[in-house]
Amino acid sequence: MKRLHSLLLTPLLVLSVTSATGCSWFGSGSGEEGELSESDLAAQREGRFGSGNIPTAEGDGMFRDVHFGFDSYSVEEESQNDLEANARTLKTRPMTITLEGHCDERGTVEYNMALGAARAKAVKNALVNLGVPSSQVDTISYGEEIPLDPGHDEAAYAKNRRVHFSPGDTAAAAPKTSHY
Repeated sequence: MKRLHSLLLTPLLVLSVTSATGCSWFGSGSGEEGELSESDLAAQREGRFGSGNIPTAEGDGMFRDVHFGFDSYSVEEESQNDLEANARTLKTRPMTITLEGHCDERGTVEYNMALGAARAKAVKNALVNLGVPSSQVDTISYGEEIPLDPGHDEAAYAKNRRVHFSPGDTAAAAPKTSHY
């Protein structure tokens, strides 16, 4: 049933995450240090998506994942430092970002998809409250489908209950200038 559900959701997920990329901070492109060139972003996209349509799980990068308690989408006080650091990065390096909501394997597929969406939306609201423009932030839920830790114990579950920040196109969020 999970596989059938995944196959049915794949086209929808592909459309929703076309701007998702990997999370490396330093590119080898021709931009300034810390900037990713379009070719770097494309390579990261391909590396992250591989031969499939759903990205692989990641744990490291320029952004800090925000973790949640069991059956919760409340952003905990312990996550505030991580959120503030992520907001500073987004304000100093304008880019689009996709917030990926993830859950542990407990619960139904439908419930976990809804919980992942609620987690991503809660983090987006927190970022907006910290001054990040809403237009810079997209959300998606992967539910339980992309675990960071494949284990079946509380330590693995805690790692999997997260919102992951997936950087997109730096040029798309940059202010547009007119040449009249």
